[in-house]
Amino acid sequence: MSTLTNSNPEIKQRNLADYHPNIWGEYFIQYASESMDLDQNIVAEIDTLKSEVRNMLVAKTDEPFAKVKLVDSICRLGVSYHFEKEIDDVLQQVHKSCVENGEVILEDNLCALAVLFRVLRQQGFYVSPNVFTKFKDKQGNFNETLITDVEGMLSLYEASHMIVHEEDILEEALGFTSTHLESIATQLNHSLAEQVKYASKHPIHKNLPRLEARHYISIYEQDPSHNEILLTFSKLDFNLLQSLHQKEFGNICKWWKELDFSSKLPYARDRIVECSFWSLIVYFEPQYPQARKMLSKVNAILSFIDDTYDSYGTIDELELFTEAIERWDIDALNNLPDYMKLLYKSFWNIYKEIEQEMIKQGRLYILNYYEKEFKKAVQAYMTEARWLNKNYIPTTEEYMSVSTISCCSTLLILTSYIGMGDTVIENIFNWLTNEPIIANAAATICRVMDEIVSSEFEHKRGHVCSLLDCYIKQYGMTREAAIQECQKRVAIAWKDINKECLRPTEVPIEFLTRALNFSRFMDVFYTDKDNYTHVEGLMKTYIKDVLVDPIPI
Repeated sequence: MSTLTNSNPEIKQRNLADYHPNIWGEYFIQYASESMDLDQNIVAEIDTLKSEVRNMLVAKTDEPFAKVKLVDSICRLGVSYHFEKEIDDVLQQVHKSCVENGEVILEDNLCALAVLFRVLRQQGFYVSPNVFTKFKDKQGNFNETLITDVEGMLSLYEASHMIVHEEDILEEALGFTSTHLESIATQLNHSLAEQVKYASKHPIHKNLPRLEARHYISIYEQDPSHNEILLTFSKLDFNLLQSLHQKEFGNICKWWKELDFSSKLPYARDRIVECSFWSLIVYFEPQYPQARKMLSKVNAILSFIDDTYDSYGTIDELELFTEAIERWDIDALNNLPDYMKLLYKSFWNIYKEIEQEMIKQGRLYILNYYEKEFKKAVQAYMTEARWLNKNYIPTTEEYMSVSTISCCSTLLILTSYIGMGDTVIENIFNWLTNEPIIANAAATICRVMDEIVSSEFEHKRGHVCSLLDCYIKQYGMTREAAIQECQKRVAIAWKDINKECLRPTEVPIEFLTRALNFSRFMDVFYTDKDNYTHVEGLMKTYIKDVLVDPIPI
């Protein structure tokens, strides 16, 4: 089978994107291992500390806020997955004793109230935002005296991100705290200034759980009131998981090297480490190694298929590839150009790998859902390729109906469910593929945030029109006004996600969390630029924080 090189005249004639190469090389391959066993001495030490932390959680107390603070620390330190039942029991009791008709009672301290509000809402318990009315003046504005309470302001800022629809007071709280925290940041001590700066970029609710853990461990350590047992437990647990994740990345990078896509298909983004990091964000817990492997492989192949439709394939070649996917048969590759045969064969091998796993589990019905969503994604790619070929700019509504499928958010969430084991019953797949609110919201965030930061780069290479182009054509508005409309869509989508995660939920929270984590990935890596395409900088730094540098004990 012939391969493509950058010196090939065929490549030079095509409308290529200027993607930089893989920045990690073979770094992670050094960790590749058939054994996923962990250091048993460390595991034993963690188990001992874990028991002590559990005792703290279940101990009776007359101070509910102290217990909520402990829960908050456990969650932010990244070890809450050890204590899901205990945390739920604690917050059930706190909600029962401290909340009446949605209103928090027995608490007037802004910092304490805001933390209580955020922690309860993060765990799905409803608390009315009217609890913050007491901090307003007679004119209905937040009291200016609050400005000197920096920790209270920071806690209120974090709480405001739990907003759902028609909660104007949280909109006001976000505006008030953002403005004043920014204005006083330079006057604060170094530690508090750093917390404010970090929160302005990555509020707790929208941050990636592993990044939040890495960041908060250093903050917690500087707190004079920190609990040494919890701190040591969190550090050891982070490093132990890091060693597990390093082995997983080593194995997936070894598999990728054997495929040799970077030299055989050099027109596309070679981002196996970043694809795997995406999977790690969806679920980092140690019980999901197979799920992460499966999701990483599907994500990596989709990235190459996406770039084939976006920046290499001719319209005729893409029609052939789309037909081949519709046939869903290995023999369909016989009609494809050589470079597409490699892509199709790799896609098919991953599918057969999933099929074998589902046969073992006796859950072959999952394959029908996967096939349907995969075909929908490729059809959406093809629609966009036809738009580009005809220089067609659709309405915003038509554009979103296609692009929220081509971003593959729902397909990847579905793939993330496949590896989660017996807890995933068929009803979950049926629910997801019938456009639930949270899936649509996650797709909107995925698509629109990408549009805002990528449109200029993609215009330079003759990419399909963006949502901004659609707004500009349909409504005759400026690019800046179009960006504002896109930002409104993202804000509405976050309110939808927050609402859908409040109890009672349509499906168990562990499935909603996957959509939430996909959206968190977008918020962290697509706010200032497309950090997936341009990985030098933020993406590289955060991958190092999570996967390369252990935390000093």
